[in-house]
Amino acid sequence: MIRQDTYANKRYEEYAYVLDDLPHGRPGIAHPTYHARNIIQLVGESFFTLLEAEPIRNATFKIRERIYIGKSGRSKIYHIIGRITYNDLTSTAKSELPTVVETIITSNEKPFINFFNTSQPVTPRMHSLELIPGIGKKLMWQILEQREKKPFTSFEDLQQRVNISDPVKMLARRVLDELSSSEKYQLFTRPI
Repeated sequence: MIRQDTYANKRYEEYAYVLDDLPHGRPGIAHPTYHARNIIQLVGESFFTLLEAEPIRNATFKIRERIYIGKSGRSKIYHIIGRITYNDLTSTAKSELPTVVETIITSNEKPFINFFNTSQPVTPRMHSLELIPGIGKKLMWQILEQREKKPFTSFEDLQQRVNISDPVKMLARRVLDELSSSEKYQLFTRPI
């Protein structure tokens, strides 16, 4: 899922989900009509990177569609324009983002379960588990005790052994918090 660029040792997104298709460019950006170009807004699958890309001419997209955006062999993307912030997203993209983030978390369960199994304190008084909305000290201690007995194997296993109602929604809320505000600790996203 994560690709290493051997030259610069940078990690790039290989796949992304379409949040919005803007046939005439992003609203509010001044450009002459003849320079207006189709832009799609995306969220990356590995690091939740928010991106804008220029599609190949006549390519069609569906909102929430998973597409390949890696370095070579793209079938729908001509060019990655660059990273954007949450505030650069259109209202459509912002409304689609929570559902897409939950889809990404659900379809890539293993690294998120690994977070519950291996997370560490971030300060002497705060554990990284406590940064997940809905997890306080009591629930954090339950998770730590249960993972010492046996590592968690799935979201279902986590829910059965610890009093967590919906770990996917909790994780998605954390990802959205990291994307939409300047969180001090980035657990799942890369800072811009």
